[in-house]
Parts: sequence; structure tokens; C-alpha cells
Amino acid sequence: MPPTEPPNVPPIEQSRTGHGGAQLSPDDPRHAGLIELLGALAYGELSAFERMASDSRMAPNLGDRTALATLAAGEFAHFQQLCHYLASLGVDPELAMAPYVVALDTFHDLTAPADWLESLVKAYVGDGIAGDFYREVSAYLDPASRALVREVLGDAGHAAFAVDRVRAAIFADPTIGGRLALWARRLVGEALTQAQRVAVEREGLVQLIARGASDMAELGQLFQRVIDGHSERMRSLGLSE
Repeated sequence: MPPTEPPNVPPIEQSRTGHGGAQLSPDDPRHAGLIELLGALAYGELSAFERMASDSRMAPNLGDRTALATLAAGEFAHFQQLCHYLASLGVDPELAMAPYVVALDTFHDLTAPADWLESLVKAYVGDGIAGDFYREVSAYLDPASRALVREVLGDAGHAAFAVDRVRAAIFADPTIGGRLALWARRLVGEALTQAQRVAVEREGLVQLIARGASDMAELGQLFQRVIDGHSERMRSLGLSE
């Protein structure tokens, strides 16, 4: 059964205490990239909360509706953690998120799901790609910030929930698989388009990655791991690429 209790997300002060390690100082060349990464992630979590809460209305039964709404509450808790952390760095969370509003809203407007199953695939595949990328880039942050990013990207149960529902639907009607596979490919294409747009516009984030990756080979390996993660999610759903 899907979880019916809100995920146990620790308060920001407890979380920060447990992370350990010094935060990046404003003089550190990586600091601007850190703020941009946290801003992008925070707005992504807020968007995920809004989307899941809205998509829960498409659920076929009250149990699934409750489960997705519960997962949405977890996304909002993560959003709050990130906002508190940004504030602790002396940064206005709204200003940090502002550069990503147009790109993420455009992505969501262009990929509005037509039904319940499309909403699950979007959350699992689309959010999964973004999460893998943020997780990879977090390796270049200070220990405290890296721990926070990986904490808020931790799976609160959505992956198993989405995989279970999508695979069950495909088992009941195999023709659904082709449609959902096409939908997943469209999601990836739109996500990459918007990601490239953000990468070009956000110099701090680009510099953070450039300073973290020692050479082009390492950068290529980073993106290959993101692609491999996507392929694994598609296989988990029972969808072909």
C-alpha cells in the first residue's frame, strides 16, 4: 500500500546540524553556482508540489489520490528546507528562484498530462532526470550544501508508487505502453530544451560545473550517468526507449 502519512522530513535546523562541514563563503568561486543550483532546485520542488497536488485529482480512486497528495506534501517540505537554507546564506529565496520560473513553467505548460498515467510518468521520468542532474552537480558543493541537496532529492516513495501503477496499467492493457513511451520521449526532449536554455543564461551554474569537472571526459561521464538513470527508469516502468 502507498504511504498515507506525511514523509518524516527533519526541521531545517536539525538537518543543517547533521550535515556538517563549512558552507561556501561568498568569496568562493563556487558560491554563485551554489545559489543558482539551490534556487533552481527550490523552484523545482515548489512546482512538483503544485503539480502533484493538482494531478492527484485525476487519480482513479481515493486511495491513490490520498497517496499522491501525501507525496506532494513531502515536496513542499523539501521546498521549505531549501528556502530556509538559502535564507541562512543571506539570500532571498524568491530572488534565487526567479531566474527559473519562466523555463520551468514553460516546460510544465508544454507537457501538461492528459490523464493519470501520463502524470505519473511525467513525475517519475521528468523529475528523475532533473534530480539525477542536481545530484551529480552536488558533488562539487561544500559538504553541508551537498548533504542538503541529496536529502531533499531522496525518494519519499514516489518511484515505487509510479512504477507499481504504470506497470499494472500496462499489464492490464499492453497497448498503453506505446503511448506512454512516446510521452516519456517527449518529456525528455522538452526537459533538455529548457535545461539548455537555463545553462546558457546562468553563468554561475556553468562555472560550478566547469570547475568541478576536471576535464571534458569527466563531464561526459556525468551526463552519461544521467542518461543511464533515465534508461533504468524507463525499464522499471516497462517502457521501451
